[in-house]
Amino acid sequence: MPDKLTVKCPTCHKIVIWQESSPYRPFCSKRCRLIDLGEWAGEEKRISSQRNISEIDDWSEISDDPNSKK
Repeated sequence: MPDKLTVKCPTCHKIVIWQESSPYRPFCSKRCRLIDLGEWAGEEKRISSQRNISEIDDWSEISDDPNSKK
């Protein structure tokens, strides 16, 4: 029988067996999944970027061109 794949819960670091009977994987529970979601929603967690959004000239959908049609 092959070894079971296990991962650590990203929130509490409890060991989780990666299988269908673990519906919240990689989290150990719904509680840990919601804690993680709340951290992303509250911008406590974020994916870092090489560039600052203010450095990007064309990120806005609004044109600075006075000749452009709205």
